[in-house]
Amino acid sequence: MANDFGAEKLDVDTRFLLANERTLLAWVRTSIAIEAGGVALMQIHKHHSYIGMAILLLGALAVLVGYHRYLAADKAIRTHKLPSAGTGPALQVTAVVIIAVVLAAAEFTFLK
Repeated sequence: MANDFGAEKLDVDTRFLLANERTLLAWVRTSIAIEAGGVALMQIHKHHSYIGMAILLLGALAVLVGYHRYLAADKAIRTHKLPSAGTGPALQVTAVVIIAVVLAAAEFTFLK
């Protein structure tokens, strides 16, 4: 008896699907690291915990971007197309740079 769950037969290289899953896991690990930094900042600067909260939210945004890219790449792989580059990575890099500048400015001004 064949495995027929109503799915169409696809000729997709499993290596691409597994690589896509590994990429999603990399986004998850990055998100967890960013969120850990946000929690640490909230503990260190209790009176200015909004800075840590912003970084915590950046970590949440990172995992959402990663999941969105995972779904887009999965769809592209299954239709034998290249996934689009998207704006997710540029958005995350921009957010990290902005937060780095804000943290540097905060260190020399109101966090002292």
